[in-house]
Amino acid sequence: MIDYGRFAERLRRVMPRWDERDRMAPEEFARHLADTGPRWELLREFQAEWGYEPPGGEPAWPRWSESEHRAYVRELKEKLTGEEDDHRSVRAAVAVPQALDEWWDLPFNSFTYQPRLYETNPEWPPAVYDGSRALPLDNSFIAAEEDRRVCVFMAENQYCNEWGYLAAEAVLPDPRVLVSTEEGWVVQSRSISEFFLQLAMYALPFHFGHVAEVWTVPDGLVDRVRAQLPPVGLLPWRELGAETTAYGAPDAIVFHDAGMSDYAEIVVIGRTREALERLTRRLGVDLAAG
Repeated sequence: MIDYGRFAERLRRVMPRWDERDRMAPEEFARHLADTGPRWELLREFQAEWGYEPPGGEPAWPRWSESEHRAYVRELKEKLTGEEDDHRSVRAAVAVPQALDEWWDLPFNSFTYQPRLYETNPEWPPAVYDGSRALPLDNSFIAAEEDRRVCVFMAENQYCNEWGYLAAEAVLPDPRVLVSTEEGWVVQSRSISEFFLQLAMYALPFHFGHVAEVWTVPDGLVDRVRAQLPPVGLLPWRELGAETTAYGAPDAIVFHDAGMSDYAEIVVIGRTREALERLTRRLGVDLAAG
């Protein structure tokens, strides 16, 4: 049995301590961000816990693979405007962070070996967004005189949401990740390594676990989830109108969407059927009702 109610403790032990940045010398904080090994090990553990087994051999989606959808978007733009879509490459002045390089080469990378588990497209090299697609002058991330460009490295299948790091933080080994929303760019994850753990958590259980979707949420269920189950410690997942928080339980995770997506508001997923039934009974969810 794995208690995901204690997952936040596992996360705190390995993920970057951004709240301590001001108390560290710059070189000390850089060394802290560069210590990515324990973070990748947590990703490997989580994937294994939910049944993912690395197949070995060559990855199905190598680093330099072209996204079919991105190629379609670029071709369509060229036909409609006569202009080439030239934003795909990282410009020479923008670094590729250490953690992003490392992720592509992980031998247990569940995306590169089984991309169909996910509904996203990677951008390699990362796409550099400037102008209207960069941060506005008035933003809460960096000073007005700093580089406001955003380097996108992952996108939802239809490019409705995109995830990237700030060009101003590109020299950091494991910088923050922003996501494009209707409100503009907001923080999705506190580091690139945390983002890929988050991406796995919001994808793999749906494929490998036992799933109960609650479309008609009974009175009091959301309050019971919040009162009885600890958050796993990740920021809310933002995609397609969703703003989803994950809560942990023994051998199970509950996802609650407080946004305006087309997904079920509550999803309960167990690593085993027994774990799913145990948690739904505890929360008062009728599996037959759906």
